[in-house]
Amino acid sequence: MDAGVTDSALRRALARARDGKTLDVSEATTLLHARGAQLDDLLTYASRVRDSGLEAVGRPGIITYSRGVFIPLTRLCRDRCGYCTFATVPHKLESPYLSPDEVVEIARQGAALGCKEALFTLGDKPEDRWKPAREWLDAHGYDDTISYVRAMAIRVLEETGLLPHLNPGVMSWRDFQRLKPVSASMGMMLETTSTRLFTERGEAHFGSPDKDPAVRLRVLEDAGRTNTPFTTGILIGIGETLAERADSIFAIRKTMREYGAIQEIIVQNFRAKPDTKMRATPDAGPEELAATIAVTRLVLGPKARIQAPPNLVGGEFALMLRAGIDDWGGVSPVTIDHVNPERPWPQIDELTAKTAELGFTLRERLPIYPEYVKRGEPWIDPRMMGHIAALAEPSGLADDDKNPEGRPWQEPDGGFESFGRTDLHVEIDTTGRTSDRRDDFDEVYGDWDALKERMSAPQRFDADIKAALAKAETDPTSLSNDEALALLHADGPELETLTKLADDLRRDAVGDDVTYVVTRNINFTNVCYTGCRFCAFAQRRTDADAYTLSLEQVGDRVDQAWAAGATEICMQGGIHPDLPGTAYFDLAREVKKRAPEIHLHSYSPMEVVNGASRTDMSIREWLQEAKAAGVDSLPGTAAEILDDEVRWVLTKGKLPTEQWIEVVTTAHEVGLPTTSTMMYGHVDTPSHWVAHLKLLRSLQERTGGFTEFVLLPFVHHNSPIYLAGLARPGPTVRENIAVHALARILLHGAIHNIQTSWVKLGDEIATRVLQGGVNDLGGTLMEETISRMAGSENGSFKTISSLEAIAAAAGRPAVQRTTEYGRPSPERIEAARKTDGVGHFGKGLSLPLVSG
Repeated sequence: MDAGVTDSALRRALARARDGKTLDVSEATTLLHARGAQLDDLLTYASRVRDSGLEAVGRPGIITYSRGVFIPLTRLCRDRCGYCTFATVPHKLESPYLSPDEVVEIARQGAALGCKEALFTLGDKPEDRWKPAREWLDAHGYDDTISYVRAMAIRVLEETGLLPHLNPGVMSWRDFQRLKPVSASMGMMLETTSTRLFTERGEAHFGSPDKDPAVRLRVLEDAGRTNTPFTTGILIGIGETLAERADSIFAIRKTMREYGAIQEIIVQNFRAKPDTKMRATPDAGPEELAATIAVTRLVLGPKARIQAPPNLVGGEFALMLRAGIDDWGGVSPVTIDHVNPERPWPQIDELTAKTAELGFTLRERLPIYPEYVKRGEPWIDPRMMGHIAALAEPSGLADDDKNPEGRPWQEPDGGFESFGRTDLHVEIDTTGRTSDRRDDFDEVYGDWDALKERMSAPQRFDADIKAALAKAETDPTSLSNDEALALLHADGPELETLTKLADDLRRDAVGDDVTYVVTRNINFTNVCYTGCRFCAFAQRRTDADAYTLSLEQVGDRVDQAWAAGATEICMQGGIHPDLPGTAYFDLAREVKKRAPEIHLHSYSPMEVVNGASRTDMSIREWLQEAKAAGVDSLPGTAAEILDDEVRWVLTKGKLPTEQWIEVVTTAHEVGLPTTSTMMYGHVDTPSHWVAHLKLLRSLQERTGGFTEFVLLPFVHHNSPIYLAGLARPGPTVRENIAVHALARILLHGAIHNIQTSWVKLGDEIATRVLQGGVNDLGGTLMEETISRMAGSENGSFKTISSLEAIAAAAGRPAVQRTTEYGRPSPERIEAARKTDGVGHFGKGLSLPLVSG
């Protein structure tokens, strides 16, 4: 026992474990020292927790394993871990990668022996280090290793029916988007959170870029954000301290609680291998492993599924079962453990007998754990649903009577069959929504309590507002962050001065006209499993308010819009799991078929990434295809706040800031202009607004592709994050006025058009911001469902005469515009004025005659 851990401290920690008390990191560290009789007590308490968890999920006494094959797709790796014999160098290999035929042959051998899992094992991004890997990928038509993994997973599914479990190392959020449709589950060992082992020369992870603990923790979070059943774990005995080991366990717990995606935790003991830098390092012994498993069980609780690899436990099967494991991991009757080739698998009959000796029954599972099989969407991609169902019994475990058979893997047919509440866009203003929240409110967004830990406290404000106003008047674009933040705190006479400054800049930039566009929103589906915590629009396919429009219905709405004088269709939808990536092109072609001259303003950056990931196209290729299909510009929505610390509170699975930037800048490069937006007043702070505005300005200076900046105040009423008590009820009136003015000031000379949202603000405040820097009122909309589902009380459409009245109240003329701020043709203007810009939505209203 370490000198710093006393016997009394260990007794106290054991007593807390015995009594089911929540352990902290210090107590967990203390318990890792348990040996002898104290270890026996620790194992007893851990077993009790394990047993209660199995009882709760209806599997009392069941220990699981997965029968599979290991497919070492490539043994090349850009990392240099001190203990690894799996990674090698190109000249020791016949080929940098297994060929497709070799991959399929391994899988076929497994299928013939009843295996159900294909575990893809490979090194991290070998093409970044090894020229032969890059050349092989180029010669075979793959952009990167992830593309080859994806292609081989599809072949295994189609030709053998085995379920891929993918371990490609460190993955980006976009990589998860690409690989989830072709896998049952994925994994990556956290190993350790010790930065010391990564940064200090001579330690296990030095010189290995993918072993940065911060990078690996981000992968675990991205697994949660993308609803990917994920396996992770710790590797013990590689030089970490027991305190660092405990910290690693707690880091996994944090991610488990927040996202619920960690399906399994492996506790793996280091075993020294010859011909490695760590060949002389002592192995982690069986008691040390057992103590670590037991502490992991106590910290992670009864819901955790914990595994110890059976070929690494030195025959101590009973000890590991007593420590609290409930899974033996993957066992192969065909292939060796390529990571630990010197440690052969136990025979499955032997493993069954060893498990039975302690009163347990061994059962086969799939690579995706039963709990996730039973949950289905969003944890299983629709393209994998049939493959998994073919091998699972109702409990979610593997069906012993079913053998894998190749099944076609293909994109869903897109459906475009009308279903659900397709009149929601009308009924939202009459009947309203069915309920203020979804039935899965408590689980779909992650753990609300864990989420609170991410939220930052308000910052103290001390800056000089008057000095900042003086700076804004003389040189508005040179305001520092602190000066800009000061302006957001202006009130009374200072707020009046701020709005006057902004309005003077507006007049200089775009004149006095208040512009608007005659447009129709078309939200083609509200089925979405992204898990945005602010969104009240998204529904599961089984929810009462869910709907999807057919192509014909979309086309009919385009016809209605054209007849009403619209010059623009703004089309966006939920991330529907059944819609293939090409569905967006079909929708665009339908719009242009119905109204060839209408401007199609369509697809948020989130939809672009979704489409590109599902088609396995690059962002650029997908945008070019969308443009060819008829898309004319993109809405810069899905931005919310361009700060990932805020985004990961506000949303669960939406694209990171980096991806949003990539989409909009690439769109600009291929000739597709976009808007830019900011949704504010929820869990953010004014400092985030300043940073967001300055980022947009820098992007505009680089590409020039933003047509306008749209401010979107948070509508709180039915927003999940508000109902959970984490978000405030939107910005105040003063904040709305100040941030609109600041947007004009900070974006002066870069983005000329500043738009307000009448849907979210209402007429009175819209008038006030028009007097403080704003020059655009957006559009007539005709169909606005997203804000109305959130509880906005300002209607789902706005007539031309109503928009003109808002402008007139601000003392300014209103002028109809096109999407890109030109002037519509006389024919379009005349058609719009005949229906006051809202078509059939105006029926029943007493519409004034609108003069030309």
